[in-house]
Amino acid sequence: MKTRRTWRQAGERPESGRAARLGRSLAVAAGSLRGRAGWAAGSAAVLVLGLVAVWLFLGGEKSGPPDPRARQYKEFDACLLTDDKGILAGTPAAPVWEGMQQASQDTRARVNYVPVMGEQSAENARPFFNSLMQRQCDVVLAVGTPQVEVTEAGAKQHPKVRFVVVDGAEKAGNVTVAKSGDGLKETVAEAIRQAVKASEG
Repeated sequence: MKTRRTWRQAGERPESGRAARLGRSLAVAAGSLRGRAGWAAGSAAVLVLGLVAVWLFLGGEKSGPPDPRARQYKEFDACLLTDDKGILAGTPAAPVWEGMQQASQDTRARVNYVPVMGEQSAENARPFFNSLMQRQCDVVLAVGTPQVEVTEAGAKQHPKVRFVVVDGAEKAGNVTVAKSGDGLKETVAEAIRQAVKASEG
């Protein structure tokens, strides 16, 4: 015997009273379409109610206070450039991503990553690096030889952005060199914490 799916199981919210009233109104308007005399009026009513529905469900009206469980992030982005394997367990980028997540928990900074797809070369990585600059990332982290190479070169052109390169060689005021190994996760997390703190000062 099939059981009716509950909202809790589906991970959805039950229909609000407002939505229920809107549904009944649509049904009444649709009923007016049965007669030829009510065709124009019914069509107009359905159109108006449809527009109201879009407005309501796309945020035209806030239904109560924001969910206190929702994480409120700062306007601060830390972006990771990786090879085509991304942040999978066992990859060089995995501990970097863990450090970024830890920093996000501590500071509420947003973290994301972009894998360089295709040929693993500095030339191919450059457009991916440029995309992070266009997104105005506050901290850019790089793992992998081509990614580090293009990031170190780009850091000179973006002195207001902070950079973290894993096993890099560039020594500049806006570049932090993190060594791979046991302390990598904490080095990354601390670099982001410091960058967030500096942005607030």
